[in-house]
Amino acid sequence: MIYFFSSLCFWGIFINTLTQHAVPASEFYLEGDYLIGGFFDIHRVAVAFEKNRPEAIDCSRHAFIPSSYRRFQLMRFSVEQINNSTNLLPNVHLGYEIFDQCLDAESFPSILNLMSADGLVEPWADPQRNLTKGPKAIAVVGPFTSTDTLTTAPLFVVDLVPVVSYGAGSSAFSDKSKFTSFLRMGHANKGTIEVIASILQHFNWRWVAFLKRDDTYGIDGLELFMKRIEKTNICLAYTYSLNDNTNYSQIFKQIEAQKVKVIIVFVPKLTAEAIIESAVHLNITDKVWIAADTWSLNKRLHKLKGIRHIGTVIGVSQPVIPIPGFSEFLYSTRGRVLHEYTKQNLFCNQVCNCSGLSPEEVISLDPSFSFYVYSAVYAIAHALHNALQCGAGKCDSNVTVYPHMILAELKKSKFKLLNQTVEFDENGQPRYTSYRIVFWNSNGDAQEVGYYEVYPSSRFLLNSTEIQWHTEGEVPTSVCTQECPVGYKKKQEGIHTCCFSCEICQNGTFINVTEDPYTCVSCTDAEWSAEGSTSCSLQVVEFVPFTDTGAVVIMVAALVLVGLNLAVSVLFAINYNTPVVRSAGGPMCFLILICLTLSSLSVYFYFGQPTAASCILRFFPFLLFYTVCLACFVVRSFQIVFIFKIAAKLPKLYSWWMKYHGQWLVIAVASAIQALLLIIGYSYDPPKPFNETFWYQDKIVLDCKMNFMAKSSSVFFLSFLCCLCFIFSYMGKDLPKNYNEAKSITFCLMLFILTWITFITIHILYRGKYILTLNALAVLSSLYSFLLWYFLPKCLIIIFQPQRNTQQYFQGLIQSYTKTISQ
Repeated sequence: MIYFFSSLCFWGIFINTLTQHAVPASEFYLEGDYLIGGFFDIHRVAVAFEKNRPEAIDCSRHAFIPSSYRRFQLMRFSVEQINNSTNLLPNVHLGYEIFDQCLDAESFPSILNLMSADGLVEPWADPQRNLTKGPKAIAVVGPFTSTDTLTTAPLFVVDLVPVVSYGAGSSAFSDKSKFTSFLRMGHANKGTIEVIASILQHFNWRWVAFLKRDDTYGIDGLELFMKRIEKTNICLAYTYSLNDNTNYSQIFKQIEAQKVKVIIVFVPKLTAEAIIESAVHLNITDKVWIAADTWSLNKRLHKLKGIRHIGTVIGVSQPVIPIPGFSEFLYSTRGRVLHEYTKQNLFCNQVCNCSGLSPEEVISLDPSFSFYVYSAVYAIAHALHNALQCGAGKCDSNVTVYPHMILAELKKSKFKLLNQTVEFDENGQPRYTSYRIVFWNSNGDAQEVGYYEVYPSSRFLLNSTEIQWHTEGEVPTSVCTQECPVGYKKKQEGIHTCCFSCEICQNGTFINVTEDPYTCVSCTDAEWSAEGSTSCSLQVVEFVPFTDTGAVVIMVAALVLVGLNLAVSVLFAINYNTPVVRSAGGPMCFLILICLTLSSLSVYFYFGQPTAASCILRFFPFLLFYTVCLACFVVRSFQIVFIFKIAAKLPKLYSWWMKYHGQWLVIAVASAIQALLLIIGYSYDPPKPFNETFWYQDKIVLDCKMNFMAKSSSVFFLSFLCCLCFIFSYMGKDLPKNYNEAKSITFCLMLFILTWITFITIHILYRGKYILTLNALAVLSSLYSFLLWYFLPKCLIIIFQPQRNTQQYFQGLIQSYTKTISQ
């Protein structure tokens, strides 16, 4: 720090000496009432070098930048145009002193020159410094680059000298606590990055490379870009900080290895030229190059041989605004300036050596940032106009103008210039900023294909149909992984979200790529989705209503069953003492018919929306009363066999059976056991309404959930009675015909078994709503089997064959059976 201030003192003495001998007539200096400073990188030190002794750098010996020379001439023209006008600054002559800033670290002599007062730079002795002698310059136009500005601007902050940059884009200068007197006319990096990101999103380019210079401009651009794409689907596949010793061949090999097709080149003009020339030389093809506004209008690269082979170049640029009178100025001043160069011994870095450039060549150079130089000079002139209280063709000459007054007026500036509004916001940024999107066409021109406007609201437009792609008309793609098919989720692979594998979303889930492309979301209980779905659908609720055709037919058949049971009961009651009724079971027949009727009640509860009560009544009546029916048939089958085959051998057992009414005792015990089993099972886990969604994802079948383990004892007991009945019926197959119930009972049991085997098979294969209809049909079929194949034949004998319903007929059959047995 001590060395730094010592250097300042040295340069202050050096400046005092030189300024006393400088002749005020050259391209770099114009004497006037008020002086504006200017910094332009007319030359640029391309390669870093070391000095062996302290000396000022001679910029004229380094690389010449024609486009910066054009901007330099534009500042001279702007001041001359203002001086020739009587409207803006009447009776006031504006002057300038311009310096060639070829290296940021070596620009202090020129900076201190503009900060000096009467050739001296004095430290502040106390807070109340005497303001009678302010800095030489009331304002400064420039510098161009962010790196140069970072060196220059803080020094001018001390005296609040306005620094109006026409090219520095770093967002660091928006910090007014550090750069109080800084304002800019050109684009900030943030806006340029916003346009670049909008282009990437427009074409859905998600896998990109970002090349930057290792300086303030490049570092800021990369930071802004990474922040901008943070919550987008754009991934930074590759980035590199370039310098003077960069191996471009190695960079392009790494980019190729990453399969990147879009390269953002966020660098100054000279570095961009080195990159593109290397790409042409190395035969890099099939790329999309996104150019920053520093080189998007570079006319030299447009004409470069082989430029068409590298791919497609799309750039962000400023609006190109023609400046009237500039061409005439170049022609009129060229000869006079060259003559003056031979006479002047100028201050350090105020020599151009640009005699080889004709006015035509200067006019045809890259026009980037030209309007910003022009508007910067005019903004300072308007601020001076307000500070001097100019009006009515004159300015107040009694007003002493200091740089801080110009700064205050600049912040309040708002005026029209070539149909453009010039105004600053609170951060010293231009309020009315717009960008142009250009495409390098086959004619070597930067063709405008879109725009991006910031104020008063953001508007982005890009006509991609005008772009001639290197991919034969198709928009190039640049992705790490192709987008997943519809209905697939992404599974990230590696650190980049753009690199992923695809997995299909399973049944019952869906993917919403706009909200979360990495997660398959489960549907709710009332929704369903097929494999690979992007949304869920409401499940259709199904049950068999009472109005269903099948339900109506079955309920009518159940009513017919009740009617037939009643008719058979009446017929049997009328013929109660006849042999047919007595052999069929006598009073037991009425119990069977009543139980068949009560069992039919179950049928009605298979239809309609299930409830807790309907689920219980769907099974309970059938299981209980059908058990009573089977118990009756078991006893009936056993009793016939017992009378004809066992009574003679076991007379005491027969006497006990008859005395204690063994058949009714067996029926009562069987009924009680089944009732007890049902009560226990239903108490443990009663049937309840259940939404069946396992078998059909698109529908909900309303059913009753029954715990088979809780009901298994009842079912097994019913099956046990069925087997006993079948055994006893088979044992009586050779009894007298009118007493032989084996065939009818066996047939009824076979129908019963086949019915439920058929139903169970269908139930395994089909679980839709009509399984309830089939269940009700199976119940009804079981009831009809006994009515039709046991009772109906006896009814036919009673009605149509009364001769077979006599005592004599039955006695004859018994005698015939006895003879057969005795033989």
